[in-house]
Amino acid sequence: MDNKIRDKNRLRLIISRNQTELLLVLILVLLIVFFGITSPVFLKVDTLMKLLKQASIYGIIAIGMVFVITSSGIDLSVGSVVGLSGIIVAMCMVKGIPVILSVILAVAASVLVGLFNGILVYNAKVPPFIATMGSMTIVRNFILMITGAKTISNLPKGFTGFASKSFLGIPYLFLTWFAIILLGLFITKKTRFGRNMYAFGSNKEAARLSGINVRATQYGVYIFSAIVCGIAGILLAARLGNGVPTSGTGYELDAIAAAVVGGASLDGGEGSVIGTVLGAMIMATLRQGGTLLGINSFIMEIIIGSLIVIAVVLDKMRKR
Repeated sequence: MDNKIRDKNRLRLIISRNQTELLLVLILVLLIVFFGITSPVFLKVDTLMKLLKQASIYGIIAIGMVFVITSSGIDLSVGSVVGLSGIIVAMCMVKGIPVILSVILAVAASVLVGLFNGILVYNAKVPPFIATMGSMTIVRNFILMITGAKTISNLPKGFTGFASKSFLGIPYLFLTWFAIILLGLFITKKTRFGRNMYAFGSNKEAARLSGINVRATQYGVYIFSAIVCGIAGILLAARLGNGVPTSGTGYELDAIAAAVVGGASLDGGEGSVIGTVLGAMIMATLRQGGTLLGINSFIMEIIIGSLIVIAVVLDKMRKR
């Protein structure tokens, strides 16, 4: 009898701790069922693989975003970093630099942007919104300047083929996202940096007084965000088959949407990798299903924008 009571209490505890994730799973399942019924092609393998590939790019960026939001920050430069990484890897490869070295250089450039954001926020005390908006503008126009706003084509087939390949039917793009999901879970659950990130986001002053290295924490979240965005930019360039100067434009909104719908609080201190993954899948499912049903793209953006507002309002109501 005591064992049964313990099991019930344990189950209740698990459910209470994961209410947001369970609700998101339910929403995602309902969306899949709805679009599966209303669109005869939605549940076809090709459509689902396309959905996974689309969600992977947004999802990778969103994991970086949830780190920043959890630390009570925001990163509006993620879309520009995606574009920068894709352009640098493309420019390097067309100049004959090996693919691996080109990828390293692209990620290194992304790290510099993340470091710059961290310096602005921590050292210069610039509000994260303003700091990263400035970075977004600087990086985007730097891309347009070095490319002359022209697409870089003729990328190696070995590079572009990565985006179309799969392992046991699972796209490489999704496997890359899955690896980053595992990394994100490890950092948030098993490392001091992850604990510091939540503590700092919850109460900055208390975190400082408790001896948390604030500079390392703030530098770390922006650099991590930049690294995963750099990876996303490389994958996007492979998927497009070109280095496109405007690639990544507007991705910051999708990343914020996935994180917030996934349960991250814009006040900081709350954020979930799994919730963000589910949020990204919901966003991608809505877009894919809406496209198949012929729903006006402007209407879809209104729906997604409304989801963000609802998620923020519910978060505020919950904290009252």
